[in-house]
Formats: sequence, C-alpha cells, structure tokens
Amino acid sequence: MPSFDIVNKVDLQEVDNALNNARKQISTRYDFRDSKTEITFDKSTKVIRVSTDDSMKMCSVEDVLNSTLIKRGVDPKTLNYKDEEPTSKGGVRKDCALKEGIDKESAKNIVKLIKAEKLKVQAQIQDEQVRVTGKKIDDLQSVISMLKGENLEIPLQYINMKS
Repeated sequence: MPSFDIVNKVDLQEVDNALNNARKQISTRYDFRDSKTEITFDKSTKVIRVSTDDSMKMCSVEDVLNSTLIKRGVDPKTLNYKDEEPTSKGGVRKDCALKEGIDKESAKNIVKLIKAEKLKVQAQIQDEQVRVTGKKIDDLQSVISMLKGENLEIPLQYINMKS
C-alpha cells in the first residue's frame, strides 16, 4: 500500500553554512563597522544566539540571517525567535531556537486538512511525523500538493514515498 511521511527536519550543516555566510556578510557591511556583533550556534541544543549593539542592528542581523538561510535552502519558519534582552555591556541579545519535528497541535491540524479533502487516504500521527497511506499514488500526490498550498506555521518535508 503506497505511503509517505510528513516531517519537519532541519539540516544542521546547512544552518551552520548559512550562519557562516551571515557572519561574513555582516563583517563587510558598512553599518556594522566597529560594532560588536556575534552570531553563535550551539548544535547540541539547536539554539542560535545573536548579540549586537542595539535593536536596529538586531533587525538587520535577522534580515541577513533569514536571507542567508533561504539561499541555503532552509526555511526561516524553522526559527523561533525569543524576546530581546539587554546585556551587561549595553548591547542586546536574542536567542533563536530551531523548531524540529511536528508538534501535536500542528499534526492534528495537518490530519484535519487531509480529511477535509475527502480523499481515500488515511493519516496517522506517529511521534513527530504524520504518515499518510492510500491505495493510489495520485491521491498521495494530491495530498502533497494540497499541503504545499496551505500556509502552515512550520515547513514540511515529504519523505519515504513507497509504492
């Protein structure tokens, strides 16, 4: 019976490459000259920490970060920005966690969207992924195209297509 899995995975190496590109881009920008802007990435906790001089520069760093992630093929929806907090040296710091996996609420929403299409497929939640099975591959492909058209808060990947 044909099936596929809906997941939310992040390639940490691509995130690291995007951060390196962002650091390089920020170091060459005129508006960041003589600023103490740092971008660090902890792969074990999947947290990006950005520290800079003021809030205006923080917005610019976020824009650079989002554009470099898009260029590397990582969806910026995976970033979960926390609130800005002041540092002891008069700057600001912001943590940004990477969202991996599909949480229960999003999984229920995906299953509800699939059932609303009234196709002959079954969707079941398995840990942090959703498995969709059906008798026809065409039905599975129409589920994929429908989900690509939806505006969900997390990026989705479709893996393990088996016929």
